[in-house]
Amino acid sequence: MMRIPVKDNIRLAVYDPNPRGRDTVLMVHGWPLAAAMYEYQQRWLVNNGFRAITYDLRGFGRSDAPGWGYDYDSLACDLYQLVCRMNLRNFTLAGFSMGGAIALRYMRRYRGFGVKRLALLAAAAPRFTCTVDFPYGQTAEQAEELIRQAKTDRAQLAQDFSRMLLYSPHSEAIKDWFRDMALGASGIGTVRTAVSLRNEDGRADLCSVEVPTGIFHGRQDVVVPFVMGEIQHETIEGSRLYPFDNSGHGVFYDELPLFNRRFLEFLQGK
Repeated sequence: MMRIPVKDNIRLAVYDPNPRGRDTVLMVHGWPLAAAMYEYQQRWLVNNGFRAITYDLRGFGRSDAPGWGYDYDSLACDLYQLVCRMNLRNFTLAGFSMGGAIALRYMRRYRGFGVKRLALLAAAAPRFTCTVDFPYGQTAEQAEELIRQAKTDRAQLAQDFSRMLLYSPHSEAIKDWFRDMALGASGIGTVRTAVSLRNEDGRADLCSVEVPTGIFHGRQDVVVPFVMGEIQHETIEGSRLYPFDNSGHGVFYDELPLFNRRFLEFLQGK
């Protein structure tokens, strides 16, 4: 692990186990997890010769947790500065859940700087919450309850989230691992990004994508419904939708061997 400074000297924890890899993939984790959620993708990609980079968002994992900067613009700015400081070019950008929304904001604000391919994994886009003119996603009441729980009983929030993340049968140990990962985040980061999930609107972000895009989404997702993946597919010209029949929100783990195979095929342009 290394720490890379971004705006205001906030240090992000970055994990780059194979800098000699022939092709680079940069993966953005989702709320309320950390870079560790990609353990089974990072190892798989490294074994297949890729440079697979992950990092903890500000407020999560081992990154600094300031009291500000948790809106999507700020998080996309962190991503841009990370790309510049690591001199990344011609790479694939992947994002899970809120990380997918951050990746999309990066594509619009920075015109996809350096990105040759985009992967959206159960991306919380174009919105996490529904509105009068967007009747999909979580209700305002559900989002408010999420924020309330993050403020008053984050331990129970982490427990509940770890149990709704997956659809297919998995061990209690792996669910506990995700719970503990969520508890490893800062309270500030967890609450303030939950507010961003409630408030942010990324409909303009979807229209800015001009690179080959793979959309990986579980049909059983109860956090970001499958219809969101369909909307992304319809909006992003030339995109490809990869549905997973027996996956919930944790599409990256629920059907792990199948996901990794399809993800690798996408990265290889097949």
